[in-house]
Amino acid sequence: MVEPKEKRRKQMTSSSSPVTIATWNVNSIRMRIPLLLSWLREANPDIVLLQETKTTDDKFPREEIETLHYNIATFGQKSYNGVAILSKFPLEDVMYGLPDGDSEQARYIEAVTGGVRVASIYVPNGTDVESDKYLYKLKFLKDLYSHTQTLLTYDEAFVLGGDFNVAPTDQDVYDPQEWHERLLCSTPEREGLRALMYLGLTDALRECHLEEKDLYTWWDYRAAMWPKNFGLRIDHLLLSPQAADLLESSSVEKKIRGLEKTSDHAPVLCTLNCFP
Repeated sequence: MVEPKEKRRKQMTSSSSPVTIATWNVNSIRMRIPLLLSWLREANPDIVLLQETKTTDDKFPREEIETLHYNIATFGQKSYNGVAILSKFPLEDVMYGLPDGDSEQARYIEAVTGGVRVASIYVPNGTDVESDKYLYKLKFLKDLYSHTQTLLTYDEAFVLGGDFNVAPTDQDVYDPQEWHERLLCSTPEREGLRALMYLGLTDALRECHLEEKDLYTWWDYRAAMWPKNFGLRIDHLLLSPQAADLLESSSVEKKIRGLEKTSDHAPVLCTLNCFP
């Protein structure tokens, strides 16, 4: 249940410094835990939204992460999917799954923390534009749209972060002609994401880098995509109007993609100024 606006505003006023929020498709947390811990120590984000943890809640490496003073909420699934929220602040009002969505696939978790509502989202890949899984992806985006409409009625700062598996425009693709109407770049997928944006959300990374090219967050393991910098921008931090007013900066931790035994995604971060 969403808390009363008066209580939410009181929490916001208690924040005394900027809050850094990161999203990262870690692509199996148990395989990446040394890398994750090293990055958490170095980058020290306040809130982290993880996707594709690929483990059940009881096998999530809580103790290792808790030593770095993070509170943890997880929505796990064996071998597939899985989302989590790590936060230096208490986690409240945790919600598992979209209200009207598929509760069997662990793709959405939401919580209030650090004076802002956040959600970690793993949108289905879709497999192929001719497949049933593609239709499932489009339905997921519609369910997310409906829930976002509800969130906007509460007049509070929130951040929807995660792997959306959609490159918003041709600017976000290394070779638009090659990817034309392919999975991740097809018109229906882009329209689903665009509908979210038209509700009044702000794309934090693009807002801070309007004209920048090669602003990618994912490079396939195959075909030497990383060395060639053949990437796509499919990981996003989408901000409500209240959160967008507080946006200070946003960036991609591209160097993480170049490390050994890393995910095929790089973390994306944004910093929100202290709440007024």
